[in-house]
Parts: sequence; C-alpha cells; structure tokens
Amino acid sequence: MRRTRAASLIALGATAVVVLAACGTASDNGGGGAGADAQRNGTAEGAVKGGTLNMLGAGDVDYMDPNVTYYSAGYQVTRMYSRQLFTNPADPATNRTAVPDLAEQIPTTANGGISADGKTWTVTIKQGAQWNSTPPRQVTAADEVTGIKRTCNPVQPFGGLPDFQNLFVGFKAFCDGFTKVGQDAASIKNYIQNTPLPGVTAKDDRTIVFTLTQPAPYLAEMLTLPALGPAPVEYLNYVPGSTELGQHLVADGPYKVDLYDPTKRIELSRNPAWNAATDTVRGAFVDKIVIDETQSQESVQQQLQTNSASADMQFDVATPASQIPQLQAANDPNLTLGPTASSNPYVIFNFKSPNNGGALAKPEVRQALAYGINRDNIIQVQGGPAVSPPLTHVLPPSLAGSKDSNPYPYDPAKAKQLLAAAGFPNGLTLKFLYRNASENSSKTFATIQQDLSKIGVTVQGVPSPNADFYTKYLQQPAVAERGVWDLSLAGWGADWFGNGGALSYFSPLFSGAPSFPPIGSNYGYYNSTQADQMLTQALSSTDVNKQNDLFGQLDELVTKDVAIYPITNPNWPTYRATQVHNAVYMDSLQNFDATNVWLDADKQG
Repeated sequence: MRRTRAASLIALGATAVVVLAACGTASDNGGGGAGADAQRNGTAEGAVKGGTLNMLGAGDVDYMDPNVTYYSAGYQVTRMYSRQLFTNPADPATNRTAVPDLAEQIPTTANGGISADGKTWTVTIKQGAQWNSTPPRQVTAADEVTGIKRTCNPVQPFGGLPDFQNLFVGFKAFCDGFTKVGQDAASIKNYIQNTPLPGVTAKDDRTIVFTLTQPAPYLAEMLTLPALGPAPVEYLNYVPGSTELGQHLVADGPYKVDLYDPTKRIELSRNPAWNAATDTVRGAFVDKIVIDETQSQESVQQQLQTNSASADMQFDVATPASQIPQLQAANDPNLTLGPTASSNPYVIFNFKSPNNGGALAKPEVRQALAYGINRDNIIQVQGGPAVSPPLTHVLPPSLAGSKDSNPYPYDPAKAKQLLAAAGFPNGLTLKFLYRNASENSSKTFATIQQDLSKIGVTVQGVPSPNADFYTKYLQQPAVAERGVWDLSLAGWGADWFGNGGALSYFSPLFSGAPSFPPIGSNYGYYNSTQADQMLTQALSSTDVNKQNDLFGQLDELVTKDVAIYPITNPNWPTYRATQVHNAVYMDSLQNFDATNVWLDADKQG
C-alpha cells in the first residue's frame, strides 16, 4: 500500500486480504506491556538480546531513500535505520499516537513550542542523537531542513507532497523552482544548499522553526512521515531515490544498512553510533536483520509455520487469504489481523487512457463498470465478509469525516444500459494491471475479469512484478497516457491518524493536477474543480467539526464521480514464527516492528 504511511501508507497495494479482530494478538501476551518493553531499550523483562532476524518476502522497497519512499515495505526498513522528529510507538494501545523520537518533546502552546496563532512550531532535537558518519556527529536542525527540501527533488519527488506542499511558508515556490534544476546530483545539491526555505529554518544547531501558512494541529502526526525526517549532508552527493544512494546510506537509527541488492537482499547490523538513551521507541534486541526478497507469498507462509531458525517474519507479503480460515480455526497465536484505516485494494480507472476512444474519461462508462463489478465476489476471495467487510465509499470509517454511501450497488442490467448509452452497446476491451506475485491481486483481477464479462466487457491481464508495479507503471505518466493499462489495483492507508487524517486521502489521491504522478498518487488522473474547491475550504477551516463535515461531502462527491472503486477496509494478515517475541503490529508499517522483537535463545537465526 502506498502511504505511508504509508502508509501508507504506507503498504502492499493489492495484496491486502482481511479485516476484523485479530485471531492472534498484537504481542505474545495480548499486547499491554509491549510498548513499555520497547521503551526500556533492550532491558525488557525476559528479553533475549542477539541473533539475526530473518524476514522473507517477494518484493523490494520502492526506494531506500527515506525522504522519497512512500510504500509500507520502505517504511518497514527505514524504521530500522532512520529516525524522525516524531514517530509512532510500538504499543498496541497507542501506536496511532505521535510521540517524540528525535525531538525532545511534543510542542504545545503551554510549553512554548506553538505560537498563539498556531502558525509557528519550534522543535528541539535531542543532544546525543548521532549519524554513523566518520566520525559520528550530532543530528542537526540543518539536517531536518535538508530532509524536507529533498522531498520535492526533480528526479523522484515524494508521493505525499500534496499533504504539505502548501503548508510550509514558501515551500510551494521552493518546489516550483526545483523543477527547473538539472537532475544530476551536483545541480540538486547546489539548489538545496543555496535556496532558502522560509517555512523551515534552523534557529540554531538543534532547533528547527516551522512557519505555516495556516494552523495545523496535526503537524506532529504529519512529521511522523519518514519523508519529513532529517537527511545527512552526504545524501546530497547522490541522486535522490537512486540505487547508489540506497547503497551508501547514513544511519541515525539502531541499525545501519550493510547491503542493498535490489529485489534480492537487504542486510542490516547494529549501528555503533546509535545512542539508546536518545531513543525511547526502538528496543533493538537483535544484532542483525536480513531481508530475503526472492521468495513467494506461499513459500514464506510455509517456512514461517515450520518455525525454522532461518524464517522469522514476513516482508512485503501478507498471509495468503486462502489460509486464513484454517489458521483462525486453529486459533493460531502467531497470526495477527492488524487494523489499517485503509482502502485496500481499490480499483483505479485510467482517465488518460486513449483505448476505446478514451472511454474511461466518461462518467457513464465508469459508472457502468462500478455497477458491473460484484464487490461481494471480490470480498469472498479475500477471506469472506466476516473478515473483509465492504467499503462502498472513499474514506474508511475510522477516519473523521467518513460518510457512509453506496451509490453503485451491483446491478449488471443497469451496467449494460449505461454502456449502451455511452456508445458501447457491444462492450469494450480493457487492460488490467495487477501483481502476479500476489495471490490476492491475481484473484481480484480474475474475479473482476469474470464479473465484467457478464456485461460485455473483455478484460485482458497485464501482470507486473511487485517491485515494478509502482515505479515502472503507476508512477509513470507516459505509461498511463500510452494506454498500457486501463484498470489497476492499489491500496491506500492514512498517512497519519487523528485530526486531519482525511487530508492524507484527498490531497495525494484526488486533488487534481497537484496529485498527479510522479509527485502525487492520483494514478487514475481524477480531476474535479468542485472537489478541489471543497478541499480548499476544508484545509482553510479552523473549525474541526466544519472541516470534518467538508471531508464528508468530499467522500460523497468523489465516490459518486467513480474516481475509484472501493472494495474493503481490511485488517492486515501478519504472521510470525513461534520464536519471535514482542511482536507488536504497527498500523504505520503494516507489519510487526522489527526494531522491537527478540528471538528465542536457541533460534538466533
């Protein structure tokens, strides 16, 4: 799923499967003390330090660059070596809450961190938080400024830019200027170092001042995004998002990256420059973390269930939906169905496709397809209605502003009628992009293919490896414009939780041109003046209730426009081997937090 955050953020686009309460638990004993364990930095009662944590997956991160990654798999890895001013704790009860990470405290008006008008935030970085440079050095306010500037680089800008591109004073102008800069490392470095950003400044070595265009009570939650963390000056020697940078990362987290072999393997080991006293979030119990990206979804599940010392946790895959019922029936304690606050998967319509005379740009055609897809059939292949309840509108119900509606219930007769009225009485042929390494992506494609055949629509498959799905297809405007695909699947989770969380749906996904790839994640190129005006109203509102009401109106409007076809708000089926302890599921990672687990002494990898 794209996130962030996200997730999501964060997470795994079309491989989500199930929803409802966890069959297992969020930690060994049902949660509770897991967060406190992590905050004792490796001294938790019963914890075993040492060993190698082996994570198995079928796909790669999108980017190893923490200021660029916008994918749950990327977030899982950045959690290990990269820190932000604020983050989410590994505690089942509070993991949707922002807590200090690099920052000394959460700013408030009472502690002087937020101005009376809410437009100035002042944050101080902890003394002793260090990069593993040679020699190690303090993480600085200037590094935070550099990190935020890097998010809108001209080569591979961060996909969630619409969340904040108009929030920091002068940031939009800074980013507009960045688009005119050469795409080589030297040009990018020169622009970052010599172009001021008035909305994000270093007051002194450890103090950052954020100057906002409007009050943003959700800023601390927004700053949990990995993209908005600091970047060391060394990153300016490489092209943002490049494999070369991914192989020369500088760490301020508990682990450092020793090897990055794209689509194959990532290896991390302890970062000697990490100061545990400055990190109340990561326990860092294991000595090494090895991520094998060459497996299959089914193979990963089989190996984890054998409790082999070489298979501990999943990476970039979920437990196959077909295996969920038997694991639930056995009350397997190693399975967790974690909440996601997501729409995952949903169907994307390529408004720019020239195929069929540009048919998908016509509302009547999209409405016909919405009537022609049987949501119940898709849910059945994703675990059934008991674990994957339907989502019939854009915003998941856990987000403020979500407004229940279902304007297009399954009605094949209505679908045929609309197709004929739109000029397609004999149907049309559509290309469907999906991830063939994912059981659920493949089954969802096949189900939609069968459903639409009943209304005269032929659906042809365009299979993609996980690692290419976003970077070579959905993030490439030219690919959409050529009609390489007409329909696809993606997933979306809130970039942050709490106030303003709905913003992280509407700005990156539905805000017209500013949200188009590669900057945004509006992969279908939906563009509505009415939706844009409504979003502008919501963002400018200082009344939370009024803002949420506007988000509800947006929910109805975008759903009625068939910008996407939502399917379900799932929980994420996450599995671990028996030797893995303190396995705390993180909404923001859509996985257990690898920085807080430990292994049995006799199964150390």
